[in-house]
Amino acid sequence: MSQPSLSGKSALVTGGARRIGRGIALALAGAGANVAITYRDSRGEAAETVRALEATGVRALGLECDVRSESSVRSAIATTVAQFGRLDVVVNNAGLFESIGLDQITLDQWDAVFETNTRGPFLVAREAFAALRATEGRIVNIGSLGGLRAWAEHAHYCSSKAALHMLTQAMAKAFAPEVSVNCVAPGWIEFEQEPAAPPPSQAAHFAARTPMQRNGNADDIAQAVLFFAAGPHFITGQILAVDGGLGL
Repeated sequence: MSQPSLSGKSALVTGGARRIGRGIALALAGAGANVAITYRDSRGEAAETVRALEATGVRALGLECDVRSESSVRSAIATTVAQFGRLDVVVNNAGLFESIGLDQITLDQWDAVFETNTRGPFLVAREAFAALRATEGRIVNIGSLGGLRAWAEHAHYCSSKAALHMLTQAMAKAFAPEVSVNCVAPGWIEFEQEPAAPPPSQAAHFAARTPMQRNGNADDIAQAVLFFAAGPHFITGQILAVDGGLGL
């Protein structure tokens, strides 16, 4: 299979400074796209990721942006288009994850998760639509296996991702035929050198439950995003679980 090419195109990855977002940004840069990443609190990590992107030979931007804020999102989109001259791919990756019992979730916690995980992608997609329509571009939302399967200790997270999955399909209809919209739903993903990583026993537990006998990694998700970013434009409205079969 030939390596997909995004040469001459540009992409925006929200929450692209670290973890899955960084992997996605590097994969898009590896395919030849100029890449802008947004960050909220990870300024140092964003600067390092921008250097890594530029080392691949593409142009890169690190933009401070709060995806919950209409004005902040509007500014990030405008800056990306002004710097790169176009916008072809938007990846709505910025997200908030929290573990807590359903009966203990406060209204503030519920709202905070939905503001980032559902309202954020809506705002970014809405503000980017005009630029994407001009290039017949792509939107790739990052959902979750938790939006397809209920997790008792993550009710607000699961609900927000299920809403994002439905939003993906609504966007696919609303933005067609110029813009394709799809969603990648990761399962259990491991990250190296993560300070708040779950204990090894928990990772081993999920790997044992997964038919592919391992947990996912950032590159697994990045390659799925790259498929939607550079593959057939005719594919739209799809929710692709990248979970090694964990959700079966």
